[in-house]
Amino acid sequence: MNQTPEILALQHALAIGLTHRQTLGEALEDLRLRDLKAAELESLSKADRRLLDQFAYRYTRLQDDMGARLMPAVLRALQEEIASLSMIDRLNRLEQLGWLPSAEEWADLRRVRNEFAHDYPDTAEERFDRLQLALTAAQRLLEILMGFEQHVQQRFPGISP
Repeated sequence: MNQTPEILALQHALAIGLTHRQTLGEALEDLRLRDLKAAELESLSKADRRLLDQFAYRYTRLQDDMGARLMPAVLRALQEEIASLSMIDRLNRLEQLGWLPSAEEWADLRRVRNEFAHDYPDTAEERFDRLQLALTAAQRLLEILMGFEQHVQQRFPGISP
């Protein structure tokens, strides 16, 4: 396969996403095994704080990097003109092309991510509920990334992250 700048950028963006996927997947598994309760959020151990920090970091980075790097790289590799497109237009185009299941779902996942990353509810119960939403959203992000990876392998068989 011809290693154009667009293909190289796609390869790099996918590799970054897959790195986040590995570490986020590990954090999700550790959190499942840990099975934190709402009351425990009041006084977390150092290990639990680190685990939640790792989850939060990889979760937000995965979504940020997918939106800022992977999605534009896919569109450019597909020879789409995206310079004048807003983010929602890019999402809609990816949905039209079959790469993104739903632009609306992505916006919902982004809202959950923003609430998780930027809002800090007063009660442990509210924080726990926000964490549960973020865990579900993170799992869905991993599924969407897997779809992108499959599309890349089908459309650009020479790319290996």
